[in-house]
Amino acid sequence: MGLTASVLAVDAGNSKTDVAVVAADGSVLATARGGGFRPPVVGVEKAVDVVADAVGRAFAAAGVSAVGHVSACLANADFPVEEQQLTAALHARAWGPDVEVRNDTFAILRAGATEPRGVAVVCGAGINCVGMRPDGRTARFPALGRISGDWGGGWGLAEEALWHAARAEDGRGADTELARVLPAHFGLPSMYALIEALHLEEIAPARRHELTPVLFAAAAAGDPVARSLVDRLADEVVSMATVALTRLDLLDEETPVLLGGSVLAARHPQLDDGVRELLAARAPKAVPRVVTASPVLGAALLGLDRAGAPPEVQARVRAYYEV
Repeated sequence: MGLTASVLAVDAGNSKTDVAVVAADGSVLATARGGGFRPPVVGVEKAVDVVADAVGRAFAAAGVSAVGHVSACLANADFPVEEQQLTAALHARAWGPDVEVRNDTFAILRAGATEPRGVAVVCGAGINCVGMRPDGRTARFPALGRISGDWGGGWGLAEEALWHAARAEDGRGADTELARVLPAHFGLPSMYALIEALHLEEIAPARRHELTPVLFAAAAAGDPVARSLVDRLADEVVSMATVALTRLDLLDEETPVLLGGSVLAARHPQLDDGVRELLAARAPKAVPRVVTASPVLGAALLGLDRAGAPPEVQARVRAYYEV
């Protein structure tokens, strides 16, 4: 007699989708990976088709056709209306009678927390922050870029580095090694040449993200402008975390602050130290921790939370992903 599937966990980000079929006892029956989830680019139905491909493969491997609960943590689910739209789209696929959609940042939070309580800041291509309490209260930000007051993320850092480097070369700004190392990354002799190549798309726009590690290398080598940008990012991370802690009345309680995404997970010493020092000053009871576990673990745990699964069940699925 096979195990009964309890939860379909989905972590769908801009670059990839991970799914897992989890049994009622916490055993992971099957996993699958698919492409990026980008409703703003391709539309909701086509974006869900990408998830459906991975779900179909996972269901086939697990030998099931449905689960009791679908726990989906999805990129671009930034407002309640978007969560409702995506919930309806997933419900129509008949993967399970109960569907809950959250922003994908909640997956990072739950993956790193021992209970549904804490704050997570994710800094990858963009930046976002969420918080939650076991009673269901949450704190979050729209996280739509500059129009929602955001600063940072890998893409934003690359843009800032280009801005300072351009001004350094033409004399409008302070000198910085960025004016030399950014074009050198692409084999070009000057910022003028890099600006032209980007403008004419001789260098694909998506490649701008390659400049973020170059910025961190320049900061590590002591460049003042690069270091100032890293310090500003540390301040932004801590500002978001502190606001979320305050909204949830957790500022005066020992609370995990989970740090995720490619930029924070890289553990750049200046950024990592800066975040910890600023947190110690502004939220002394916060306990910062970098999350390295797969976010789909968080989606699975959120589903098991909803099912009222006991600690030993949650420990079993966590053990699968934390080997």
